[in-house]
Amino acid sequence: MDEMYNPWKTLDGREVYENPWIKVVEYNVLTPNGSKGIYGKVSFKNKALGIIPVDEEGNTWLVGQYRYTLDEYCWEIPMGGGPNELDHLESAKRELKEETGLVASDWKNIMRIHTSNSVTDEEGFVYLATGLTQKDPEPEETEVLNVKKLPLKEAVEWVMEGKITDAISVAGLLKAARILNV
Repeated sequence: MDEMYNPWKTLDGREVYENPWIKVVEYNVLTPNGSKGIYGKVSFKNKALGIIPVDEEGNTWLVGQYRYTLDEYCWEIPMGGGPNELDHLESAKRELKEETGLVASDWKNIMRIHTSNSVTDEEGFVYLATGLTQKDPEPEETEVLNVKKLPLKEAVEWVMEGKITDAISVAGLLKAARILNV
């Protein structure tokens, strides 16, 4: 099968919701088998940016916070959104400083990820940040964060035990561990 062939046909679409962060569009479609259907797509106005800071001793930092959408407390890597039109790396640097107070001298983009490609076109990037200096964090006014420093190996164990479930955090931590041979 040709990988570029699109078996879906869009008949029309209409915006059903928009706010400063997302837009939801509902499409009338012909499915791959030719039947009529609907498809909803959530488009994000920011890129998802995750950062794996790692110090010389092999430690990383996780951020804990209550996630309204899940109605539960979550541990995840430092992350946030960066406007699509801005440089992703600059946004990632801002997020790391904001949430942990860390500033890194060395940055490497280690991953591009789609978070849930059956319903959203959200695109994320994960950076490995090293050469760390500790400053004061500058959380947004809506954030109540706990920051935890632990060995990267232990963070990977948290992934394997199901203590970390955020998709970007899981993928990013596993990839960073592979790159760093942890």
